Formats: sequence, structure tokens, C-alpha cells
Amino acid sequence: MRTENIQKQTIKLLLTDIKLLNQLLLFFPPNITLVTLMDSTTATAELGWTVYPWEEVSGYDENMNTIRTYQVCNVFDTNQNNWVRTKYIRRRGAQRIHVEMKFSVRDCSSIPNVPGSCKETFNLYYYESDSDSATRTSPPWMENPWIKVDTIAADESFSQVDLGGRVMKINTEVRSFGPVSRNGFYLAFQDYGGCMSLIAVRVFYRKCPRIITNGALFQETISGADSTSLVAARGVCIPNAEEVDVPIKLYCNGDGEWMVPIGRCMCKAGNEPVENGTVCRACLSGFFKPTQGDEPCMQCPINSRTTSEGAINCVCRNGYYRTDSDPLQMPCTTVPSAPQNVISSVNETSVMLEWMPPRDSGGREDVVFNIICKSCGGGRGGCTRCGDNVQFLPRQLGLTETRVYISDLLAHTQYTFEVQAVNGVSDQSPYSPQYASVNITTNQAAPSTVSIMHQVSRTVDSITLSWSQPDQPNGVILDYELRYYEKVQFMHIHLNTHSLLVLINTNSISFSLFLG
Repeated sequence: MRTENIQKQTIKLLLTDIKLLNQLLLFFPPNITLVTLMDSTTATAELGWTVYPWEEVSGYDENMNTIRTYQVCNVFDTNQNNWVRTKYIRRRGAQRIHVEMKFSVRDCSSIPNVPGSCKETFNLYYYESDSDSATRTSPPWMENPWIKVDTIAADESFSQVDLGGRVMKINTEVRSFGPVSRNGFYLAFQDYGGCMSLIAVRVFYRKCPRIITNGALFQETISGADSTSLVAARGVCIPNAEEVDVPIKLYCNGDGEWMVPIGRCMCKAGNEPVENGTVCRACLSGFFKPTQGDEPCMQCPINSRTTSEGAINCVCRNGYYRTDSDPLQMPCTTVPSAPQNVISSVNETSVMLEWMPPRDSGGREDVVFNIICKSCGGGRGGCTRCGDNVQFLPRQLGLTETRVYISDLLAHTQYTFEVQAVNGVSDQSPYSPQYASVNITTNQAAPSTVSIMHQVSRTVDSITLSWSQPDQPNGVILDYELRYYEKVQFMHIHLNTHSLLVLINTNSISFSLFLG
């Protein structure tokens, strides 16, 4: 009778304080690493567990959800061995099983005249099986063949005072066991002399969730059989990513947490990481990314554009160019304008040219200058390129300074010099370099010698001669000087030398010789 009264008081307290129960029946917060195999709080009818001789009690919460609990309170009888066994629970690939128990235990000292055999603990067991083959007597109610997980003790127990104040102290304990290898298992709870209520039981296993990290996708992975075990999982690069270090691995620990990352994937060229690195997205129009990596796409530099999404570089607009050595982040550039203010200083057959840099460098800093030399006039019609005899100091092409000294020009000759401005992209332009020109005429110089002379006629005392103009007159020839001398017959000996100045510009002369 006393035992029944204690049980009724306990049941009444459990079923009337609904708000308290709702708080106590909360399990772990939602966590995708927990996979529930069995949850007694979700039952809408009797649990139907096998009892020996626990009692199943039913009630309702404020949402009219059924609450199923198991009670036992045979504290006045010695040698208790009370068992309750769950239904068959399928393993579903789990290697380690976790059991969360919510229960209340009566403080033995608060029960009047209770014998010394009263307990405040109970035992948790499991039994593996490939099928649901248990009966009321099999497996037998004993530790072998049942495997003991642990003895469960309450952190708090309630007393008669708590009952009077309608205060229920609920304990929550979690235990795990493994490895398990059969298709399923049963759980059993053994009371051996306590007054307790088994309020809720949840059976689950842990697994590491599907995750994208380090640019790779890792599928759900069930944790190992031991709490300290690490289960390796291979990752696969997300779309538009490629491996950087291999192999790509993560390890799933016993708590369903990923750890020890090895290797990684990075977004390919033309793609950038978004959504916290879980997606490699093609660069938008007007943006580019030249290499693999975690960097974002960059906006196209000035004077360039993309032709599609996912660009690895930007194409220069018409009239703009890029050299092979220019960084892809550098703006596209164009050819320079012509040099400015070319001035010349002639000194006989040499000239010094100086100029100002072009107004527009084309956006580059590698502007240099070329000198084109043309000789004009001389009866050859138009201008022709100067010969190799002309000297340029320091050089003719690729000048970095805005001056050049040119020598070994022909005297009294008209020249045209073109000063070209070029840069690193000039050779990519279909047009000739822009230039500024200057015309000069070299000073006169002594003509070259007369190379050929002819005898036109002769008499006893006169002779007529003719000759060609010198190859290089080097100016306007004003006169010729004719020198002649006497010689002894049969002996080529110069006796006397005479000079005759021809004061007219002619290529022939007749004169008489008076020999004495």
C-alpha cells in the first residue's frame, strides 16, 4: 500500500506540471550531426516496450501530445530485478550508439521506513541482433547475454518536500557504446530497488554533415566506433574549382565534427569564390581573373573589355594594345604622338638635332626615338635613304634622350630628318609611327679632284683640253686651276711647272704654248 501511494504521488506530479515537463523534455538543439534512431517522446500511442515488471503511464502536454513514461517503485521489497526493454532498433550504418535518458529518482532517505536495499541508480544494457527476434523471456533478463553500458546515477533526487511543492527534479544523462556491427539492437533498463520514472529516451548516432570547405565538397560521414576515432573522408572539388594540394581529405571525429583538413581546391581562372567559399562563380562581364586562386575577380583595366563572362583576361579596345610583358592588370595603351619642336644646328657636314618629347606618350613610359635620314636633290629625283656612311651618335634607333649628333654627311646637300616617337606597342599598330621632320642643307666644302681629262685637239704650239666635273663638287664651282709642265723627250723629267688659272666655269680650254 505504501509503495502504491508513493507511485501515485510521483505520477500525479509528473502529469500535472505540464509546463515543467515541456521544458524538461527538450533534447539537444537541432544539430544535423545527430541522426535519431528512436525517440520515445514522438510516440502517439503506447510504446509497447517489454516490461518485467515496470509500468507504462500515459499523459498529455499542453499541445495534446501524448507523453509515455515508465515507472517503477518497489522499494519495500528486497532483491529487486526489474527490467524494461525497448523495441528492436535498426542500426542504419551507425558504428557507435548514443543514448540520452531523462529520468527522476526518489531520494531513498525521504521515504519513511524504507529498507536499506533502496537504490537511487539503475543499469543500462544493450543486446545486438540481426533481426527482431526477442521474446518476453529471450534474451534472458541478465547481464550475459546483455552487455552492460553503465550504471546510471541521478545528479538530483526528489523528496517528500518536493512532492508537496510540486517540484520535480529531472536528470539527463547520455551514454554511448560501440562498436556495433549487427543489423540492430535492443536497449534495456534494469532497476534493482529504486523508485524512479523513465521519462524519455532518445537513441541516436552522430555523423559529420555534408559540408563545403577549402573549395571541396565532403559528403555526410558517419562517425567511428570509438569516441576518439577519426574517419577519413575524401573531398571532391566544387564546380569550377581544381585541386591545389592532394589528396583532399577531412577527418570525422567521434562527436560528428570535421577536423584535420588536408589539401584544398581553388577556383579556376575566370572564377571567383562567393557565398563564403562554397561556390566558384564565373567572373561577371567587365571583370576577369587570370589565375587560379581564392582572389576575387578584378575589374577590367582602362581601355579594355571582356567578350564573355568567366574571362581570364580583358581584350584591348580598338586602337589600344598590350605587349606580351605587360601585366594583365595594366591598362591597354596606344602609340605616342609625334615629337615636338625639332631644331637643328648644322656645322659643315654634320648636324645636331634636338626635340621635345611627344605631347601624348600613349599611356606608356617606354617611349624611344628613331631617326630617319633622307638625302634630297642631286638630280636623282626626290629623296632617298641615306647611305651607311652617315654616322649617328649615340645611335640611330631606340634613342632615350631627345638629341642626336649626325656626321659624315655630304657637303652642300639637302637632307630631311624624321624624328619618330615609338613605344612598346608601336609594332602592333597597323600605322607607321608618328614623326616630326626638319630640312637642312650642309655647308660647302672643297670639291673632289677632276678624275678624267681629255685632249680635244692640238697643233704645233697649242692644245685643247676637256674634263668632267668632279664627282663631289661640294658646292658651286667658281673656277678651275690648270697646271702644266715641260719635260725632256725620252726622259720623263719635269723641268719647269707653269700654272694657268681658268676664271670661267667651263670644262674645256684651248691655249698656246711658247716653249723656249
